[in-house]
Amino acid sequence: MSTLPDNALSAPVPPPDHQRWTQVEARTLYEAPFNDLLFRAQTVHRENFDPNRVQLSKLLSIKTGGCPEDCGYCSQSAHHPTGLQASKLMEVERVIAEARRAKEGGATRYCMGAAWRSPKQRDMEMVIAMVRGVKALGLETCATLGMLSPPQAESLAEAGLDYYNHNIDTSERFYKEIVTTRRFADRLDTLATVRQAGIKVCCGGILGMGEAVDDRIDMLVTLANLPVPPESVPINMLIPVSGTKLGDAAPVDPIDFVRLIALARLLMPQSYVRLSAGRTKMTDEMQALCFLAGANSIFVGDTLLTAANPGDDHDTSLLRRLGLTPMVAESSD
Repeated sequence: MSTLPDNALSAPVPPPDHQRWTQVEARTLYEAPFNDLLFRAQTVHRENFDPNRVQLSKLLSIKTGGCPEDCGYCSQSAHHPTGLQASKLMEVERVIAEARRAKEGGATRYCMGAAWRSPKQRDMEMVIAMVRGVKALGLETCATLGMLSPPQAESLAEAGLDYYNHNIDTSERFYKEIVTTRRFADRLDTLATVRQAGIKVCCGGILGMGEAVDDRIDMLVTLANLPVPPESVPINMLIPVSGTKLGDAAPVDPIDFVRLIALARLLMPQSYVRLSAGRTKMTDEMQALCFLAGANSIFVGDTLLTAANPGDDHDTSLLRRLGLTPMVAESSD
């Protein structure tokens, strides 16, 4: 294992307008002695965020199952015999009622996800009504609906959508091993479309799909080197689902996971780094290390789309034990 040069810990992390991160630079950071890596990541975190506040988000599946994509990890793909029943698009009033409950529970950001390759125009009217209704509650709004056309992105922006989630999942090299029904470039095109419409970007990936360490690092380098890095970077730990291509995937090493959280913080200092799927398999100690490494956002509630999540009682207890408090809502004006 290589280590940082003698002067690396005293050198400042390149500013957000750094021309490009290289794979070598990122790998050198990732392979630093664990204590040095976490110290540096926490230092950068404190320069950009209150280290003792965590953003609480809630994610609701507004249309579940039946997706035509063949993503190897996904229980909602129509290609996988997971036993999940496809549903129709949820009614607007129900979505807003769920958002109201999420706000009462302390969430400041509300994310709506639909299992589509891309939304049909006939569905956009209802989705836009959902965005407007959630926005009116004073919550930050986020949606993940698959690929978007420029007119669709513009209509969501006009409705007040704050963030659009569209993960790149992994490196460009490894992507074809996980998804064959669309290209890695399609993902980047959607991110550019969303950005052009004036919507903030939420984009991250998944660990534990059989990728190499270099793939994980390259995923983050790709995001950090976008013209504007994502304002939100969700890092997921694969939850193997029976019936999917990755149903028997081996678990991620906890230290490796924490290292990647720290690297995300160093490469994208001003982004929210979110612990997303897989927290039910993380010990409290592992999550504490992730917060120390620079994670500052989690999804709350008992479910995360179709997967289990730790639940409000457990999260409240964990945050209290760590002396962490929820962030207050920010104005999106």
